[in-house]
Amino acid sequence: MLPPPFGPKVSLPTPLDLDAARQRILERIPSPQAVERIPVDQALDRVAAEDCLARTDLPPFNASAMDGYAFRWQSGLKQLRVVGASLAGHPFADPIADGEAVRITTGAALPADCDTVAIQEDCSLSGAALTLNPAPNRGSNVRQQGHDLRKGSSVAARGRRLNAFDIGTLAAAGIDAATVFTRPRVAVFSSGDELQRPGTALAHGNIYDSNRYAVASLLSQLPVEVRNLGVLADDAGAIADALATASAECPLILTSGGVSVGDADLVKSTLERLGQLDFWRLNLKPGKPLAFGRIGEARLMGLPGNPVSTIVTYLLLAKPAVEALCGMAPQEPLTLRCQLTEGVRHKSGREEYLRGTATTGPGAAEVRPTGDQSSNRMSTFAAANCLIRIPKTEGDLPAGAWVEALPFAGLVS
Repeated sequence: MLPPPFGPKVSLPTPLDLDAARQRILERIPSPQAVERIPVDQALDRVAAEDCLARTDLPPFNASAMDGYAFRWQSGLKQLRVVGASLAGHPFADPIADGEAVRITTGAALPADCDTVAIQEDCSLSGAALTLNPAPNRGSNVRQQGHDLRKGSSVAARGRRLNAFDIGTLAAAGIDAATVFTRPRVAVFSSGDELQRPGTALAHGNIYDSNRYAVASLLSQLPVEVRNLGVLADDAGAIADALATASAECPLILTSGGVSVGDADLVKSTLERLGQLDFWRLNLKPGKPLAFGRIGEARLMGLPGNPVSTIVTYLLLAKPAVEALCGMAPQEPLTLRCQLTEGVRHKSGREEYLRGTATTGPGAAEVRPTGDQSSNRMSTFAAANCLIRIPKTEGDLPAGAWVEALPFAGLVS
């Protein structure tokens, strides 16, 4: 079948700068409403829907920071008599008089009459007679009650994505359950008649569908329910049916391809027909053709079709949108100040992100691009560990120029 003739030249909108596009998207992403309460040992990577408040002081009592001997401090005190022991889980409950001490282990409760611990390396013991050499300062080696957290203080704030350290702290603070936002559903499509499923015999002129696999895998590292819905054929009716169905079930739809200016780029036109197009085209390389809008109550982001463009725009725009949909507090991506190890060609006027490899050492951090930066070259990610940001105000940059690198460790998860 012959393709339709190219249509008349159309007037294109002024591309949005990346920061303006990100801000516009985040303003239009709905805040999550549904919550659930789950056991704390199931809350890893979930987003807190309310502040998690400590149920106890941490530590819940004055505790020893070292193995040694606890006593009541007096000026010039050198000799003491050991009258018992306070072990972790087995506190010493009897009164302690001046000049008396108890053997104590790390983390054990300090007897009520004691305020100081002498570490065992600074003590000598003969029978029950204890000699301090040297004597510690008052209050040495004691963890005061509430030194880490006070009862009622926030352990994890609303909007925080709970990591393993948070889970441990929540448990230590006596919290056995957390109220979290439910996982939102995110639909993922690829588009294009040329796409085939990996593993099938590749027909001449076709390519394997990779964008949907990459985006779904990136989404799986966030607290969402991924609806991987296949490939949209280059058919306006089929696209309309698929997007209408997805918009009724998912608050966010991510597509790749179909948003440029070609006659077969039907996702953008379908979005305009079914809903509202908020903006189209970015002042960005790679990733210029990106569409954002809504169908009903669902938001749709049409990512570019070139594989590198898909991933870069996902990291810079779609991921922050998904995080907002999950209820996460907005965070700026981690950046490293690095020196280029080689020159970079760049035409001013459009912000650009290159795949790069950053290294750190005794001197300045360095970064180098991973070869040819064409937007079809997925292989350039294999050796990369960051994106290199080239501002739109810059022209060609020489080796040694300072740039910002955005590590994948921060961009991806």
